[in-house]
Amino acid sequence: MRCEVVAVGTELLLGQVVDTNAAYIGDQLALAGIDCHFHTKVGDNQARIVSVMRLALERSDAVIVCGGLGPTSDDITREAIAETLGVGLVRDPAMVERIQAFFDARRRQMSPSNVRQADLVEGATFIPQVRGTAPGLICPADAGRVVYAVPGVPHEMREMVDRAVIPDLKRRSGSPAVILSRMVRTWGIAESTLGELVAGRVDALEAQGNPTIAFLASGMEGLKVRVTAKGATSAEASALLDAEEAELRSLLGDLVFGVDDQSMERVVADLLLARGLTLGVAESLTGGLVGARLAEIDGASRWFRGSIVAYDSQVKFDLLGVPEGPVVSAGAAEAMARGACRALGADVGISVTGVAGPTTQDDQPVGTVFMAVSLGGVVEPVESHLPGDRQHVRQFATISLLDLLRRRLLAGEA
Repeated sequence: MRCEVVAVGTELLLGQVVDTNAAYIGDQLALAGIDCHFHTKVGDNQARIVSVMRLALERSDAVIVCGGLGPTSDDITREAIAETLGVGLVRDPAMVERIQAFFDARRRQMSPSNVRQADLVEGATFIPQVRGTAPGLICPADAGRVVYAVPGVPHEMREMVDRAVIPDLKRRSGSPAVILSRMVRTWGIAESTLGELVAGRVDALEAQGNPTIAFLASGMEGLKVRVTAKGATSAEASALLDAEEAELRSLLGDLVFGVDDQSMERVVADLLLARGLTLGVAESLTGGLVGARLAEIDGASRWFRGSIVAYDSQVKFDLLGVPEGPVVSAGAAEAMARGACRALGADVGISVTGVAGPTTQDDQPVGTVFMAVSLGGVVEPVESHLPGDRQHVRQFATISLLDLLRRRLLAGEA
């Protein structure tokens, strides 16, 4: 069973509305084990909607059309489906009464235009509404294909897809299956290098067809390797994901910091808790970004002592014990990490200082960053050169510092 999603609405093309509906439908199709190879957006133009739907029916077994079922003149999905299938529209008196009852129950006047929502594509059946006035449609097409139409209002769409569309698709598919995905998250590697490291694995999976691998660049959150598996049951699909994750970890080592929704700060928090360690932060160019990310973790007070935002050089000298002199240096980062432990009474101290821009500082170019971790009395500073504008440098420095801490904690365990 191959399914396609068509989202109708000029506002989607203009960027005035973000298409979250197609994302939801795609997720539900995957959970139902139904392959979805295309998502298409089209404006409120009948000729273009018909063109898109005809193409969709040529390459897919089922098409879910989202939006364009309202009462206004630009809601033309019903007409477009009828033209695509070569049939007419028939007004259903029972549906007119149902829509009228919706307004009567709310003591509101029904506009004459609302009766358009009772127009049924010949040969189709309604999907009754329970949250609004626009019913959905299940429209049989040639060669066993089918077109579904659901409202564009998100909460109405979700209810209708869950209640009617997905169960009908499962019935038509005849072979129950589940498609699951897992994101293996990495930091500290270029996309091209990541591709080279797992190239052999990609080739092997392409030969067998299941699971599959794809790469997603996520900017300041690193690179993700998405593994997608299909199985007869969730347990079977999960087992395939587990095996492939293990293969990727063996290839990538500590470049992998987590999976799915595991953020870098969550991973760091778990490592500190497991070791019974507390953490103190001294940050300069990041201006509190490190502390803010750590504080987002629930229960952070159990391990996070606090963050000293020593933006001014004098604060570094007076509060953190940084020696007078250049503050963008390995020595300054080392002193800041020690100062964080001392001032905050923490077992572990981390620090970051550098040049976010727009001009140089201490003869260091923009993007120069020094970080340090104080752990077990040992302090190891690291120099990095980060790309981008001021905001990017600060964000990259934040996650890079947390990754440095993660790696030091793991090394200590080894």
